Amino acid sequence: MAKIQPLAAAASLCSSDDHRRQQGRQLAYTVWMKSLVFNGNGCTVYDPDGAVAFRVDNYGCRGGREVFFMDRQGNALIRIRRKGFGMFRRWEVCRCAHNGGQEEEATPWFSVRRAEKGGATMAMHGGAGTCYTIDGCSARKSEYRVRGVDGAVVAEVARKQTAAGVVLGEDVLTLKVAPEVDHLLFLGLVVVRGLINRSL
Repeated sequence: MAKIQPLAAAASLCSSDDHRRQQGRQLAYTVWMKSLVFNGNGCTVYDPDGAVAFRVDNYGCRGGREVFFMDRQGNALIRIRRKGFGMFRRWEVCRCAHNGGQEEEATPWFSVRRAEKGGATMAMHGGAGTCYTIDGCSARKSEYRVRGVDGAVVAEVARKQTAAGVVLGEDVLTLKVAPEVDHLLFLGLVVVRGLINRSL
């Protein structure tokens, strides 16, 4: 549990700025599908050094209609809303901006829909169709991949293994993100996938 609180040297870094500096190299985030808030729903994302980088704290029921993905200081970075019903259900994702500590209006970013065979598709706001697909959105699977339109894997989620090769529980995951993409986008996709399967 010593790694739940950021180390003193890391605490001065702003996680919302960190992900911009980290683009350009592959990183492996640890995603614990649990909230740090007692009796809360959500997840906690740790950076490669083991410090808390991002979090989701959903105080309502699992699979809430609206959740916020925040940095470790509690600033909302992404807002996710569930819309529609049944086969028309989708998750609308907006990027939140801040100006001098004041949160500004969220900007539409992308949307996610369920697809055939337990997958999901993601389309950018204002874009022309699907730009990423998620293989394996089944609630029975902890492992899945995100592919671009060319079929190349750009992000991969699997159960976390320790250095000694011990596989941790199904709620402790490793997210590997390709260096040329926006890491925050794929962290948002992990949260949406948790909402799809009502694990958040």
